[in-house]
Amino acid sequence: MTRLITALVRFFERWMPDAFVIAVLLTLLTFFFALCATPTSVGEAVDLWSDGFWTLLSFTNQIALTLLLGYALASTVVVRRLLLRIAGRVHGPRMAYAVVSVVTGVLALLSWSLALVAAGILSRAIGEACRRRGVRVHYPLLVASAFSGFVVWHQGLSGSIPLTLATPGHFLEAQVGLIPTRLTVFATWNLVTAVLVIASLPWILMRLHPQSDEDVQEMPDALLGAAQDAPPPAGETHPTPADRLDRSRALAGVLVVIGLVAITRHFAGPGPGLTLNSVNFTLLMLGILCAGNLRAYGETVLAGGSIAAPFLLQYPFYAGIAGLIAGSGLANLIVGLFTTLASAETLPLLGFFSAGLLNLFIPSGGAQWVVQGPIMMSAAQQLGADLPRVAMSVALGDQWTNLIQPLILLPVLSVAGIAARAVMGYSLVAMLWSGVIFVLALWLT
Repeated sequence: MTRLITALVRFFERWMPDAFVIAVLLTLLTFFFALCATPTSVGEAVDLWSDGFWTLLSFTNQIALTLLLGYALASTVVVRRLLLRIAGRVHGPRMAYAVVSVVTGVLALLSWSLALVAAGILSRAIGEACRRRGVRVHYPLLVASAFSGFVVWHQGLSGSIPLTLATPGHFLEAQVGLIPTRLTVFATWNLVTAVLVIASLPWILMRLHPQSDEDVQEMPDALLGAAQDAPPPAGETHPTPADRLDRSRALAGVLVVIGLVAITRHFAGPGPGLTLNSVNFTLLMLGILCAGNLRAYGETVLAGGSIAAPFLLQYPFYAGIAGLIAGSGLANLIVGLFTTLASAETLPLLGFFSAGLLNLFIPSGGAQWVVQGPIMMSAAQQLGADLPRVAMSVALGDQWTNLIQPLILLPVLSVAGIAARAVMGYSLVAMLWSGVIFVLALWLT
């Protein structure tokens, strides 16, 4: 196992390029498959790609805001102190890997964006706490462990596929109707599967700790001190009225009260419930509440700009890929190849694997569902398969290969200050293990 992990880490360190380069390479690969496997001409392929390039701008902005607002909340003094308190209770490297994996897994069931950002911050907090106490933690494995807990996000409250199916007016409502979350997110088999993944991943990750003390790569010196709370700004001797407004707790408090009332009315009313917009609004209000004043919160958001920037740059490329895959008929070929071999019993399994493959090219649960959802739901109806289970099989496949999708890794890497190639070998092992659990859950339950 040690030799295998070492080989995987060295492979990714040598061969894995930057995430933006991977997005371009996947674009070219999609062009190649579309031109070779479908009757699409070069001109048509270029048109499909360019037409799709800007189709996810609204969704891209939602995702960027989710990451930015999640970062701002996780970076407030209140939340950072909580994370540092957790870090202070870690007394060994294996305990460190287990803690970050479990915490991220639990947070992922609540909010995928908060989990991604907290994974990076918690990694830095524990990495520094261990470094200062002389506990030798392998930092690449620590970051990979934190990210690995994210693999259950689509089984939780922010899962885009189950939330979409439960939202009135969704694009497949005429075909499948509304599917309530009690049949998807809150189904017993789904909850048990998520718990098994969260509980068992630490056992796997702890065994990946380097056997030789010389192979342990501790948190770099350049990152030390980043996990500590910054001292509050010195107060001005004669603050101006503008300064008082900037740091007014009363002003921030009034806004938060109004916002919390709006959130309460939203979830208490007959509306769609938990959506990306409602998640973002909640993150915004909680962030302002924890920051204490508007100026402090604005500075925190500004500091997190680098978290959202890669998504703003790269998502249009993946939107172009999605447009080319859907418009050329490539998606029909990929999913159809699986569904033609399926029965009512095996369709969820084949949906899982096809979703895992598509997710590498369309790393967005919502965008992938737009492409794959109609095909899978039609196949499920024709075969008499269980619709909620088939939908969740796509969700599981989408979240499964997220562990090796560089775009999804970016928020964690940006906060943790480490390159994707350093952690990918470990996250691949976590992906393989969680895949076994997902397959068994879809096959046996």
